Amino acid sequence: MQLTTKARYAVTAMLDIAVLEADRKKQPIRLAEIAQRQNIALNYLEQIFAKLKKAGLVSAVKGPGGGYFIANGANGTKILDIVEAVDESLKMTACSPTSTICGPEKAKCSSHDLWKGLTGSIREYLGSKTLQDILDKK
Repeated sequence: MQLTTKARYAVTAMLDIAVLEADRKKQPIRLAEIAQRQNIALNYLEQIFAKLKKAGLVSAVKGPGGGYFIANGANGTKILDIVEAVDESLKMTACSPTSTICGPEKAKCSSHDLWKGLTGSIREYLGSKTLQDILDKK
């Protein structure tokens, strides 16, 4: 499994905000600044932040001097929440209700439990890390 660019950019941008927030105390961070610092297309970043805002992970300040804050602070924001907010699936199995091999009415495929366990481990790991943990390199 490989996380998509959207998930990686979301985490990277949130980390960038966390760093800038620590330096700027109560000043919102503009997406244009993050886009330039992280070399991410601004329109793509706007799409990502619309999802992060909808999930309640960031709050926005409109108008001149506006931008974004991390809603719950770096210590209160889990990496898993960021990944899930941008609609990324961490599911490792190809099993689904419409699968011809593995589904609710069929026997499990031979590798089902292996991939399901891996999914659980990844979710547990990402759920145990906050933005602050990454900044502190824990």
